[in-house]
Amino acid sequence: MSTPYEPQVEEKFRADAAEVIARYPDSRSAIMPLLHLVQSVDGFCSPRGITLVADILGLSRAQVSAVATFYSQYRRHPNGEYNVGVCTNALCAVMGGDMIWEELSNYVGVGHDETTDDGKITLEQLECNAGCDYAPVIMVNWEFFDNQTPSSAKRIVDDIRAGRDIQPTRGPNKVHTFKEISRVLAGFEDGHVDEGPAAGEASLRGLAIARANDWTAPRPEGGDVQ
Repeated sequence: MSTPYEPQVEEKFRADAAEVIARYPDSRSAIMPLLHLVQSVDGFCSPRGITLVADILGLSRAQVSAVATFYSQYRRHPNGEYNVGVCTNALCAVMGGDMIWEELSNYVGVGHDETTDDGKITLEQLECNAGCDYAPVIMVNWEFFDNQTPSSAKRIVDDIRAGRDIQPTRGPNKVHTFKEISRVLAGFEDGHVDEGPAAGEASLRGLAIARANDWTAPRPEGGDVQ
């Protein structure tokens, strides 16, 4: 039997949950953000968190667990303070992602979905970070670190372990913790949305070429582009 939340923690969770649920016409639709909210408190989708979400939404634990076990962003055991994901999908792999993964895994001493003894880093081998124009890419708590090498990847984990702030290539001025990011994913703004560049030169290159040549999307016959 899992330890229940302290009364003040549960009270705060229920208040936050009510704010989230109010955004949806059907309360059941709030399952996913509420699971992120659980992770912002416990660092994973804990049994007690699943129980509480089920109670708040009037669902069974099995219904909530079905969602928590389907999506990979939901953790079923405690996650590290920083989730370091190395892309080893096709383009990143051939550009050095496989080498980064192998060296980084050996360097920190853990494999896929494993956490270092100090609780700082959970290492993850990702299929795609959706940043192919900057391959090879690493994501730390879902923030981009572009054009990585084994050496630069090791510096990232060294900084994390030393308690130093790390700054992504694109995004906020620093990477926030797994729990802090989970609260953002639950739908609560953290005030950092306007920090740093969202897109780099490589991502915008096609748009620049189109504008320089006055290219536009083809228009359907007899109408405007919708």
